[in-house]
Amino acid sequence: MANVRPFRAYRPPRAFAERVACPPYDVLNTEEAREMARGNELSFLHVNKPEIDFPPDHDPYAPDVYERGRENLARLISEGVLVRDASPCFYIYRQKMGDHVQTGLVAGASVAEYEDDRIKKHEFTRPDKEDDRTRHIDVLNANDEPVFLTYYARPGIDALISRIQKREPAYDFISADGIGHTLWVVDDPKEVATLEGLFAEVPILYVADGHHRSAAATRVSRARRQADPSAPAGAAHDFFLSVIFPHDQMMIMGYNRLVKDLAEMGVEDFLARVQQKFELHPATHGEPNRGRSYGMYIGGKWLRMVPRPGTVPEDDPVNSLDAAILQNNLLSPILGIEDPRRDKRIDFVGGIRGTAELEKRVENGKAAVAFALYPVSIEQLIRVADAGQVMPPKSTWFEPKLRSGLFVRPLAD
Repeated sequence: MANVRPFRAYRPPRAFAERVACPPYDVLNTEEAREMARGNELSFLHVNKPEIDFPPDHDPYAPDVYERGRENLARLISEGVLVRDASPCFYIYRQKMGDHVQTGLVAGASVAEYEDDRIKKHEFTRPDKEDDRTRHIDVLNANDEPVFLTYYARPGIDALISRIQKREPAYDFISADGIGHTLWVVDDPKEVATLEGLFAEVPILYVADGHHRSAAATRVSRARRQADPSAPAGAAHDFFLSVIFPHDQMMIMGYNRLVKDLAEMGVEDFLARVQQKFELHPATHGEPNRGRSYGMYIGGKWLRMVPRPGTVPEDDPVNSLDAAILQNNLLSPILGIEDPRRDKRIDFVGGIRGTAELEKRVENGKAAVAFALYPVSIEQLIRVADAGQVMPPKSTWFEPKLRSGLFVRPLAD
């Protein structure tokens, strides 16, 4: 069962929503966040990236940075920029990017189910990033950014959420990047109970995006349970902020690769080695139109790469993925990139930037070769998670990104 909980969110009044809402902390670097928040004291970037309020040379992980995030959240609350709902609610959050629409339930997800692997993961976390988000949540005493969860779609949930969307929303705006954001508040106790019951029939949830946030929230919960063993089960820290979408509304984009050099090979020698594992064909563009097909940009032109027969272990949920095929047959044996998580010679570019970004970075000399990958399917992701395995690093780029600041879940009343 999926144990989801309503909560009393702090959220902006309609007039402030668009100015408060901002991208997640890990989508922008500090300078980009500082520029986006310039002249807007209501931006939630002052909470989720509080280092922007300090000089550029200030340590972003210093204690006063986390404290500034707490102060900024308190300021937004005291000034009425964030107002707490009177009763526990669920929220329906719809996003529209071009023709793509996805609608999810905003709720507290169970830490116990995360620990018991009834909320399944597909990525490793980095200790430094996990430490950062743990300190951030603990000092803030709130979940300020949601984890992106998914589940196999169920008609009963779809039908109820569809009916709720026919009402007047609390917010409905288009952010500067052209993405539409619409939010409905579900405060009727009967509907809240119905949604709880419907999700109780969902056997498994999956982390789509936000592995560091969910891991950090779990660490905060453990620490607070250890500090106060007498605290009742089901305390606020035993749940974490999430938006839960049906699997058939997910949009995953490719996650592309750039490599800085050819490991002291010339272009012709490199291509000759690649052809031992991949068929190479001239291409007019970089975007792959199917799985097991790659765009490779080198020497000012695109080539289409297709794995040769026998290079793909079909029965392996991880090594049959396009990113793993590329890693195991080219990046590691030919270019010497054994650990893409740590090797400084490789860089990753989310598919939202398009293949033009790959061309630009090869042409300006920042990379010697680029690889465009076809997106992973949600079914492939779930297959890996169900097998208890992890995806290759930087395998999935979900769009659109959830906006932060539209709902904050406090860990104390």
